Amino acid sequence: MGFDTRGDKLWMNGKIIDWTDANVHVLTHGLHYGSSVFEGTRAYGGKMFKLSEHNERLLKSAKILGFEIPYSLDELNAACEEAVEAEGHPTCYVRPIAWCGSNKMAVDRDGIDVHVAVATWDMGNYFADKMRGLKLCIADWRRPDPVTAPHDAKAAGLYMICSMSKSAAQAKGCDDALMLDWRGQVAEGTGANIFFIRDGAIHTPTPDCFLDGITRRTVIGLARDKGLEVIERAIMPEELPTFSEVFFTGTAAEVTPVRQIEDIQYQVGQITHGLAEDYDRLVNGK
Repeated sequence: MGFDTRGDKLWMNGKIIDWTDANVHVLTHGLHYGSSVFEGTRAYGGKMFKLSEHNERLLKSAKILGFEIPYSLDELNAACEEAVEAEGHPTCYVRPIAWCGSNKMAVDRDGIDVHVAVATWDMGNYFADKMRGLKLCIADWRRPDPVTAPHDAKAAGLYMICSMSKSAAQAKGCDDALMLDWRGQVAEGTGANIFFIRDGAIHTPTPDCFLDGITRRTVIGLARDKGLEVIERAIMPEELPTFSEVFFTGTAAEVTPVRQIEDIQYQVGQITHGLAEDYDRLVNGK
């Protein structure tokens, strides 16, 4: 079932509407020029995890791109709660999105209308059989230099190279791709941050050209609470064979182990399993 017909109700521009009525014109600025920002959080048993942090980032992302969302943080939080309640899935994925509309078709956005919607759907595991571990290849496309793209914004346009890289990885029989940055350093997956384990310590790339994910920061906190050392630093591809465990973090991915990058094999080990269990307990309020 396509996403245009799979739901019943969603929130759009201040009210709950029928899912199939949530339409935009083909001459929409966000479609042509990428003037769109979005978020993704999950509801567990009706309670959204770190909802305010996600919507704070949505507001920040729009400002970085140069437009303003016409709703406050409290109003966005309430919209997400209304959308979850209206669709009726207490455990679900929640997607707020803001975009520039169709009252102007030009590169600039002066005077353009800004629209906001929140949709929710039942997701389950983002990766099938995720605790088996993922197989990755290294993407041909790289995360750009931060002076060429607003890496602190969760902007729809920045996901073009992610979509290209994941589709190419799947065509090779992989689950996802590992992206390097413009310097050739390890950056992230196509939609998740990445962590590596060696000798009991956790290493993760410094988020200086990609999003410092909310789940990423949460898992760093959980690791440090367990007494584990977490080192944020530049990581080169040549180091990949020296690690014993690897895992992804993200709202959709949660904590997902990686079993292979190119021809390098990793164990789905005790530290990864422990952090996945800790995260599950946290988001489910246990």
